[in-house]
Amino acid sequence: MGREKITLKTNAEILLMREAGLITGRALEAVKKAIVPGISTLELDAIAEATIQSFGAKSNFKLVAGYHHTICASINDEVVHGIPSKDRVLAAGDIISVDCGAITPAGWNGDAAFSFVVPGGDEAISAKRQALSVSCEASLWAGIAALATATRLNEVGRAVEKSIRNSGRYGILQDYIGHGVGRSMHEDPAVFNYQTRDLGPVVEPGLVIAIEPMITAGSEKVRILADEWTISTKDGSDGSHWEHTVALHAGGIWVLTAEDGGEAGLAKYGLKPVPVNL
Repeated sequence: MGREKITLKTNAEILLMREAGLITGRALEAVKKAIVPGISTLELDAIAEATIQSFGAKSNFKLVAGYHHTICASINDEVVHGIPSKDRVLAAGDIISVDCGAITPAGWNGDAAFSFVVPGGDEAISAKRQALSVSCEASLWAGIAALATATRLNEVGRAVEKSIRNSGRYGILQDYIGHGVGRSMHEDPAVFNYQTRDLGPVVEPGLVIAIEPMITAGSEKVRILADEWTISTKDGSDGSHWEHTVALHAGGIWVLTAEDGGEAGLAKYGLKPVPVNL
């Protein structure tokens, strides 16, 4: 930490990244609207792929060696990296986390994720899963808000962890964290979802990162399933994953993967997103 090769973006490059972010966000919104009991995760994958292609972009997940899908779809005790399949059919009350990214013809990337509880099912179970998702999303916005005034990057991780600890007894994944975004979907710096001894690199205008808390309803201990991708909780507890790509520039912060730039999520903190100007 503190020695990463961070590539700061110009305002012109952030504007290009906004295009990738919007396409990513719109693909996820199309997926969310399609979630009903009985739909397969492979069908959701096709919806995301069609949406990305309709804007002239491509899936950047498919550029990851060995991965052949547009989204990751993780259900219940699967926290992240679940592989879409025609056999993975959603049931009422399931919690699903969907992760997606797009790359534009100009070579810029977006990356975002959301969790969603499938309507119906046992009310008590659904309520617990909804609380888990709400807590995870709240911690994401706490981290984004912290970035607006941070001088060192781990102030983001500290804010994410504080939000999670204040909302319940949830586990925070230790080995799966956020990252820089730019010409590659995964760049330096590492963005932790918890406080570390090292304060992290200095925060400067031009920093573009994906903040992505991943939490569980039980222990933070996880395992990799036999497909060598899916990350599942060891104790069988439910997981949740939320993510946005966020740019910091001289004028403020701008959530590139949110249609409103982050206005709704930041309002609680008295902050407004600031689009860049050339």
